[in-house]
Amino acid sequence: MRLEITELSLPLVHPFTIARSSITTSRTALLRLRDGDLEGLGEASPIPRYGESVESIRAYFAATPLRSHDPYELETLLEGIPPAARCALDVALHDLIGKDLERPLYRLFGLDPARMPVTSFTIGIDTLEKTLEKVGAVADHPILKIKLGRGHEIETVEAIRSRYAGTVRLDANEGWTPEESVRILRELERFDIEFCEQPIPAGTPEALRFVHERTTIPIVADEDASDAASLARLVGCVDGVNVKLVKCGGLRAALAMIHTARALGLKIMLGCMVESAVLSTAAAHLSPLADWADIDGPFLTAHDPFRGVTYDRGKLLLPEGAGLGVRETVANAPC
Repeated sequence: MRLEITELSLPLVHPFTIARSSITTSRTALLRLRDGDLEGLGEASPIPRYGESVESIRAYFAATPLRSHDPYELETLLEGIPPAARCALDVALHDLIGKDLERPLYRLFGLDPARMPVTSFTIGIDTLEKTLEKVGAVADHPILKIKLGRGHEIETVEAIRSRYAGTVRLDANEGWTPEESVRILRELERFDIEFCEQPIPAGTPEALRFVHERTTIPIVADEDASDAASLARLVGCVDGVNVKLVKCGGLRAALAMIHTARALGLKIMLGCMVESAVLSTAAAHLSPLADWADIDGPFLTAHDPFRGVTYDRGKLLLPEGAGLGVRETVANAPC
């Protein structure tokens, strides 16, 4: 097998701001894995918070040759690889295997695409005027996820709720203290909030429990839920966990997280970063296993060089075809 890593630069429709950062372009790593006449596509949208980047992925594969040239030797090929690099290789291997078997990934996993959930659409932090403009542009979408964590939380949610009657989720991205979280969430309870993601900095599950026990709004862990091994300490502290392929290390690691969460009685959200259709489509193949979906990466980009998962009023729809089913646009296709 031959492996190639290139960078995707994805300009965004709007600047994307969360509690700790803001971007206008998303940089992801695209991995092409060729085996004979077949090519598997993989992607990682590395998370700087975890010390990973496109450069760290390139450096890993430049220094570390593949341990096998048989794409079916998944454990051998993936063992010990850092999460973002593992994610890109894992997705490409599964795409390659699906193409070899001429079956879509959801069939390899034994899943029913009719059970795919409706995804949320994320509204990044902005001025109140801009936020309401963004909400107005997607007012027919059934679920919105509102980024918070830089102040004016009550005013923002109140203004959104005055114009939007659909489901609202919140995500503070570690932006509040435990005490602030309790105060803010109690004030927001009257706005019919489905849940709030990671209100406080990760690393103190008992502080999450403190928040969880003092508000009626369910709490979902994101930064605190990195992989399957991180979940046991969250029992009783949160209602659910956000599973992201790039955070845990790909499809196989995501399956381990999902089954572990189910065994522990935790609900599951399948999430994404700002990424192309390659990685978002990989996550969508697993979405029948989730309670909630937040797979809106291609919504947020101004130009995606790939076609994959699509949306019908928020309902995820998988593309036809073997493996991921992702296709390159003509302008981006290799010569």
